[in-house]
Amino acid sequence: MTLLTPAQEKLRDEAREFVSAELLPVANELDPQHADIPWSIIDRMAELGYFGILIDRQYGGLGLGMTEYCLVTEELARGWMSAASVIARANGTGAALADPDRRADILRRQAAGKFISAGAFSEPEAGSDIAAVSCHAERRGDVYILNGVKRWCGWAEAADAILILARTAPGRRDGLDVFLVEKERGEFPEGITGTPIPKIGYHGITSWQLTITDLEVPASNVQLAPDGTTGQGFALFGNLINWARLHTAARAVGAARGALEDATAYARQRVQFGKPISSFQGIKFRLADMATQVAAARALYLDAAARFDAGLDCRHECSMAKLFASEAAEQVASSAMQVLGGNGYTTEYAVERHWRDGRLTQIFEGTSEIQRTIIAQHLLREE
Repeated sequence: MTLLTPAQEKLRDEAREFVSAELLPVANELDPQHADIPWSIIDRMAELGYFGILIDRQYGGLGLGMTEYCLVTEELARGWMSAASVIARANGTGAALADPDRRADILRRQAAGKFISAGAFSEPEAGSDIAAVSCHAERRGDVYILNGVKRWCGWAEAADAILILARTAPGRRDGLDVFLVEKERGEFPEGITGTPIPKIGYHGITSWQLTITDLEVPASNVQLAPDGTTGQGFALFGNLINWARLHTAARAVGAARGALEDATAYARQRVQFGKPISSFQGIKFRLADMATQVAAARALYLDAAARFDAGLDCRHECSMAKLFASEAAEQVASSAMQVLGGNGYTTEYAVERHWRDGRLTQIFEGTSEIQRTIIAQHLLREE
């Protein structure tokens, strides 16, 4: 069992209170409408410091670690997975610039919820195989000219900036860079047009397919590797993905917990054959299995997060956490729908939302098949 410190428990409990009192009612109202997260919720999360959990205090952040980040993520996802997702679009992402003053400015704005970015990494023909990116960036003096198509870019129109992975030289893993494109909220910059992607779930954040045509980006907006070099876009993405997989594991646990809690409450009040269905052994056993899956998934992500915070190589632990938690999310939510019976198959109850959102966690940030490959490679010491 992973024990939390009093400070971690306090942070978690404060997030839980915010979700119960403020986020969940908004999610229950807006998710059926396929509406985006309102800015009032974004501003409230900024007040609570959630966009700067991983940002140093000198820039206005909370200066905490991956464990705290995941704890808050689980709580937010219990209310609305989209709210848990949007905090990943700050917390230091996109600030790896050569100019230290610009870097500091971005970090301060992120911590205040005033610089929320979108990530344009995947393409129609480059999903799990991120090295197959074909979006092209040509250097012309002090600028790059970008052309290509990006897919699954969540929050793109609403964002303050878009991070675009593009090819600057021939190859696969070599010759990729990440470009920071700053923009106005609610519109696309000249050189980018977007088409919303229709989804069965994960509402609250509109996902876009972007067409990039002769987009001009200053060379100073290229993201740098820790050693200050360019051309390391694949490595930068590889470092980010461990973080993203832990984030996804926590999101999956939040969705699963939401389904469990809703099913438990329903079982207590639903009467059949003259007694609450919670008194039936079949329901008890189902709820017990659901609770065990949620607890096991949480233990896995907390263990991996502790390793991450300790600076250890935890790639396969992150994959294990993401694999187990994402598959548990679908199973738990499906069981919750069964507990509700016919009502579980309606949009009148939130368990179907938890199922739709939880199901996605098996796909993004690397499918379950990709996670199994990574885990097996570690076991067999394959490269």
